[in-house]
Amino acid sequence: MYLKKIIAQGFKSFADNTIIDLDNNIAGIVGPNGSGKSNVVDAVRWVLGEQSVKSLRGDGSMTEVIFSGSKSRNPMNSASVTLIFNNSDNYLNIAYDEVSIKRRLYIDGTNEYYLNGEKCRLKDISDLFVDSGVSKES
Repeated sequence: MYLKKIIAQGFKSFADNTIIDLDNNIAGIVGPNGSGKSNVVDAVRWVLGEQSVKSLRGDGSMTEVIFSGSKSRNPMNSASVTLIFNNSDNYLNIAYDEVSIKRRLYIDGTNEYYLNGEKCRLKDISDLFVDSGVSKES
């Protein structure tokens, strides 16, 4: 199993639909200061269920992760991040070769979680990854 793709839209600095394709040959993401490297890490932590705004480098409410706008861009009304895992080795206890988990947050504070496109609870996602080594802390 490995992380195959990260899709973010409206999350922190990712105003546009941003797709990061990964393969098992990538060791890290590099770039200059201010390019959003930390936001990639925050996105992964967030979709895996991080509930602490401070852990995501915020200091108010969770809605701070929603793109707040810029001189040339309006603020967004929601943020979403999807992680797609290659599970062809059946490492996760689910009968899919590809597993996607998604979190969406609306400006009113409503959270939604999805497992393979189906709405679910955070507990369902946590249960899927139990004993896998994948968590918001890892």
